[in-house]
Parts: sequence; C-alpha cells; structure tokens
Amino acid sequence: MFTKIPLFSVLCLLLLSASAFPAASPASGEEPGRCLPVAAYRVSAPLNFCGESVPLENPDVRERMERELLLSAWNQPQVILWMKRSGRYMPTIERILRESGMPDDLKYVAIAESALKPHAGSSKGARGVWQFMEGTGLRYHLKVDDDFDERRSFYASTRAALKYLQDLYAMFGSWTLAAAAYNMGEAGLQSEMILQKVHSYYLLHLPLETQQYVFRILSAKLILSDPSRYGFRLSVEDLYSPRAVEPVTVHCPQDTPVQIIAEAAQTYFKAIKDLNPEIRGHYLPAGRHDLLIPRGAAGGFQSRFEALFNQWLSDRKMNTHVVKKGESLAVIAERFNVPIQAIAVWNRISTKKKINPGDRLIVFPNGMRPAEGKNR
Repeated sequence: MFTKIPLFSVLCLLLLSASAFPAASPASGEEPGRCLPVAAYRVSAPLNFCGESVPLENPDVRERMERELLLSAWNQPQVILWMKRSGRYMPTIERILRESGMPDDLKYVAIAESALKPHAGSSKGARGVWQFMEGTGLRYHLKVDDDFDERRSFYASTRAALKYLQDLYAMFGSWTLAAAAYNMGEAGLQSEMILQKVHSYYLLHLPLETQQYVFRILSAKLILSDPSRYGFRLSVEDLYSPRAVEPVTVHCPQDTPVQIIAEAAQTYFKAIKDLNPEIRGHYLPAGRHDLLIPRGAAGGFQSRFEALFNQWLSDRKMNTHVVKKGESLAVIAERFNVPIQAIAVWNRISTKKKINPGDRLIVFPNGMRPAEGKNR
C-alpha cells in the first residue's frame, strides 16, 4: 500500500535534488548549472555513420538518437574518461583503420563496447576493449587458454575486431548493419532480417541493446568530435598519453615467472601485466613470446633475462621440499612462514590440491621470492 506524499514535499525534494547534483564541465567563466547544452538534446541533420545517412526525419530514429545522446552527455564522468583514454588508444585504432581503408567512425565502436577499458568484461563472457566472446575471438585467431587471453590485448584484439567488422560489411553490405551484427551476432541479425523482410537497421525490431547500439556509437562520435559543444573542455595535457613501450621476444625454456620478465625489463610485475594484459597468471609457458616492455629497457634485456632465469633454476633446486607423512599445504605454509597461495603459485597447483608423501614442492622460505626486485 502506498503512502500519499504532499505535493509540496515532492517539489521540495526536486528542488533539493537539482541543487545537490549540478551539471559538469561548464564553459570557461560560467557557473555550473543543472541544464546541459542544447546540443545534448537536439540532434541536427545531416548525421551519418561511416558515410551512411541516419534518417533523422523518422520520428522514432530521432527519438532513439536523442535519448542515447542525452544519456551519454549526462554521464559526465564517463565522457571525461572517454576523452582521457582516447588520447592513449585512439591514435593506434585510427592508424590501423587508415591502413585497412576502413571508415574512421568505426573507432567509436570501441567506446560503445568498453569505454576503452582493456580489462572490461561482461556477464555474458565478453572481454577486452572490443568485447570479444571466446568463440568469436578464437575464430579471429586470438589465443584464449589457461595462460593467455588475447581478447585483453589491445593490439591483437583491435586488428581482430576490425577484420571481423570488415567481414560483416562484406556479408551485409552496410556498415550500420555490420555494427548491429557485431553487437548481436551475424546469425541473429540475418534471421531477423529474413523474418521481418526488412533490410534497414533503423526499421528492424531487434533486442533492445542492439536497437540502441548504433545510436550509442553515434553519441560517442558526436560528443568526442566536438566535446566543447556538449560542455566538455579538456586540454591535451589532460589526456592519457600512449604508453611508452618497445617489443621484445622472449624464449622460455620452461614455464617462467612473469616476475623474471619484470626484473629483466628493470620494472615491476604490475608494469608487465599492465602492458601485456593478455597474460593471465604469474607464469609464461615454455616457448616464444612477443611482449611489450617499458621503452628503453630492451638494451641488455636478453642477457639480464638469461642470468635471472638461471639463478631462478638454481634457487628452485635449493628450495625443494619433499612432503612428509601428515603434511598438508597448510602445515608446510606455517612451517616456512609463507602463504598457501604463494606455494600454489610457485608450484602451479591449486590451493585445494591434496598432496602426498614424497611429492616435491618448491617453497621459498621466509617470504623470499624468486628474482624479487628492489624498490625503485
């Protein structure tokens, strides 16, 4: 049962809300206000996506476009992060699009998919800047296994995503339909086009997310193409710079701690993981790996890596524990004063693994780590 609230109280609450949540990014010299610029809720024709006209004369299309633009512009922290991250990632996407002869507007697909977050993930299992599902990622030659998930690699996934969009364009003959298929899958879109006998994205009845998807991309295009028009003013210094990196090739004779790579690159574990987000755990498997390291660290990298790797092998031999009767991982962890999780990582086992007498475990006592770095 609902309680009646006096109209005067409702009006007071609305006034308090308006004063408590001011709009962001006013023009220079202006006081913050509640209202967004007119551009945020009035879309002007002509508008196109990848050179394909958006039929704003259709009232439904205009309403969907204005809704998405208003919601995007209203979420000011999100737009500011779009702008900041664009400084880091867009130059690479734009370059690959030019090299591939593809429309520049496709760069905004990455905004709509993930807001340019390499570690973005969805409840459905999509991952990375371009939100690849595992099956699609594998189809486009992205490695997804226990050691790597290249859907999180900005460079690998960008090339794969643009190839996928190229293939979708070849299939549908329209970049607008290609974008819709990227969102819902080509089979699903083809099915709806056949069942509805409609070949225009703007006239198709699709899942709600897909019905708004192209408009979400267009909202990013409109705002980022002219941010000041929508009340956003950032300087070049406010943008995140592209990461200063250089490539190295590592040949691992056996499973090798990422920490050794970090030491050889004269940096930290976190830096290597940030530059190579496709690495899933603490180890690289045996074999050849092309990695990114901080710029300036490639000189002498190989010799440092070999020395650190050999030292790590020696340390492992010196710190091998033979499991005795009655010992569990918890007992061994307490004896050596190290966490169970560390023992699990050193031996690449689960913390719940049952161990037996005679098993050999690598245990670095007193919290010591292989190839542990000094604070810099």
